[in-house]
Amino acid sequence: MRGIKITVLLIAILLLGVQSLGYAQKPYRVGTTTANFLEIGYGSAGTAMGDAYVSVANDLSSIYWNPAGLSLMKQSEAQFLYQPWLVDINSAFVGVGLVLPNIGTLSLGMFQMGYGDMDVTTMLMQDGTGEKFTAQDLAISLSYARRLAQWFAFGASFKYVSSQIWHTHASALALDLGVVVNTMFFSPSGEREDGLNIGMSISNYGTKMKYDGMDLLEPIDILPYEAGNYRDVLGQFRLEAWELPLIFRIGVSANPIIWGQNRLTLSMDALHPNNNSESVNVGAQYKLNVPGTGEFYLRGGYKALFMPHSEFGATFGGGMVLRLMHNIGFKLDYAYRNIGILGKTNCYTFGFLF
Repeated sequence: MRGIKITVLLIAILLLGVQSLGYAQKPYRVGTTTANFLEIGYGSAGTAMGDAYVSVANDLSSIYWNPAGLSLMKQSEAQFLYQPWLVDINSAFVGVGLVLPNIGTLSLGMFQMGYGDMDVTTMLMQDGTGEKFTAQDLAISLSYARRLAQWFAFGASFKYVSSQIWHTHASALALDLGVVVNTMFFSPSGEREDGLNIGMSISNYGTKMKYDGMDLLEPIDILPYEAGNYRDVLGQFRLEAWELPLIFRIGVSANPIIWGQNRLTLSMDALHPNNNSESVNVGAQYKLNVPGTGEFYLRGGYKALFMPHSEFGATFGGGMVLRLMHNIGFKLDYAYRNIGILGKTNCYTFGFLF
């Protein structure tokens, strides 16, 4: 009875959150956070479903979407993701998760975004000095998740976030928390595992980032119109500290069709970030299980509904899990995303189950 009350309360919170989207307060604080690579989405399955994945995540990509989903992993997994981003920017993820019986799931993951080489320019040499500089962002995550009951899972991730632009750098510590609640509502088979799932997560709750380094040093003449003083006094620009992109997600997913080896999953997430307006993501996944071979997936979705002036839109993709001997599996997923005037992106994920 207590579990049913908690489930009803979570559904009520979700409905109230979705209803309040049209009443979001302005301004939306766009451009007021740093390390925004933490919110672009990592994981082909979730990306293909329009980022509506907080209650669906059950593999190693749960490190990003909802750490509680790690507890739903049936096998240990190693995963690599490659995601060419905009204007020749590349992002990647690599991680490993170990399923430890009677203990939980422990995982380690690394997110990286590289901005490539760029020309060093000055006011006098605007075509370049002949030097090159680069920039990159990095996040290392240590996660733990466990099922506390048959219907309730909890997970947490501790992250070290780093950003570097040539000789200037900043770092921060952050925490992700998530839960997944499995109910028997709308279960076509009457089994709990086929019922409505509710997921919630809060991502990137942590310290602020403040850039520092030798590139901020600048010689100055404190008295430019007075002779006889020290001309080039060493000065430094002092930058403000910036918040991380805090994201609260709450979502539901259901399986309206379960027939034989076929399963259709529909999902919806409501997002409340600290640097933009609230929005809704929706997604769908069709799964075909082929006994003795593996699973095959088709996915689609739409990202950032109700967000003013959004360039995001439709997404789609697919994937497969091939089962080999000795309980070993190979995983391949793909996602396509349209970002309007910014272009189109592809995401490739490779996994190994053991």
